[in-house]
Amino acid sequence: MLLSIDDIHVYYGKSYILQGVSLEVNEGEVVALLGRNGVGKTTTLMTIMGLVKPKFGKTFLKEVDITSLPPFKIARLGIGYIPQGRRLFPELSVLENLKAATRNRSNTMILDDIFDLFPALKSRLNQKALTLSGGEQQMLTISRALATKPDILLLDEPTTGLMPALVSKLGDTIKELNERGIAIFLVEEKIPFTLALAERAYIMDKGRIEYSGKVEELRQEKEILYRHLGTRV
Repeated sequence: MLLSIDDIHVYYGKSYILQGVSLEVNEGEVVALLGRNGVGKTTTLMTIMGLVKPKFGKTFLKEVDITSLPPFKIARLGIGYIPQGRRLFPELSVLENLKAATRNRSNTMILDDIFDLFPALKSRLNQKALTLSGGEQQMLTISRALATKPDILLLDEPTTGLMPALVSKLGDTIKELNERGIAIFLVEEKIPFTLALAERAYIMDKGRIEYSGKVEELRQEKEILYRHLGTRV
């Protein structure tokens, strides 16, 4: 088992956001977390990263309890997080954004791997992040997460704001990352895009996991898809 969360309960004030969520991601898997807006998907990712602390429940990475650790220690243990909205350092250059994540590591080797995956960034090393296109900013966001040499990437709505051609390219990138041995935990509103990538899927509704199974089986569950996601794939 690479990553698991066990009976997680999260409150924002009096609002009961995650109501006993349990799920897992194995090494080398692509797993999707699906659900309508506001059901708790982003909170799930933030809880895994230690940005939100649960009232009850535990998070484990390689069977080590990471629930109480701060986010920077969780990242160092092997979880890369790509949040919704990218959250780059806009006034810093591409290189400076990458160096912020490669501190205390062999920069040259990591950067070579990143430029092999995203050659377009190499010619923009000294360009400020805010001047990049939406697609280039997403490349940089993924690259910054990869610079920590993660075992698993958490992606929160990575296609937001991307043109259709770039969405397709992003899908190819996710597949390549997975082929390189990185597990993927994907939160995404584009259902066909997500189901084309994932092996297993969870469906969340009102803070609870309402479905768990293989994607090939989920495709046959037309009523479940419509009830929880409003779609008939």
